[in-house]
Amino acid sequence: MATWGLILETTVGLGERKHTEAYVMAHVEGGREAALAELERRARAYTPEHPRSPKRRRLFREGDGFLLVVDGAWQSHATRFSAAELLDDTDRPTPVERVERVDDGPAETETLPATTPESPPPPSLPPSVERYEDGVPVKPAWLGRTDLR
Repeated sequence: MATWGLILETTVGLGERKHTEAYVMAHVEGGREAALAELERRARAYTPEHPRSPKRRRLFREGDGFLLVVDGAWQSHATRFSAAELLDDTDRPTPVERVERVDDGPAETETLPATTPESPPPPSLPPSVERYEDGVPVKPAWLGRTDLR
């Protein structure tokens, strides 16, 4: 089953600082048609930040996505919506690799996380530091230091 990313590309900023940014709005599991249906629903409901006083709104279908053009009092603003199949994601959970161990007795199966040559081993956390569930220290390391000014 394919995973589809629903991508929004829009212009942000004003004047000379205007630039395009892309955001992944959501992921959809399933077929291309399901991803496009969800993308169309989101494109129709989307309200861009600019223009503040829209005069006209047009939604176009193109290939694997949509183009929203909103005319304002001074200029028009465009937002592109596209569905793209996810091929790789560095933040995806690590796949589980099954390894068989052979001892004197019957073979046992042990589950180990898959590692790649690029991925460093996870850092060990000192037990003396109090941490929240997600591993973030409760007290920052810099708090209470007198050498910082």
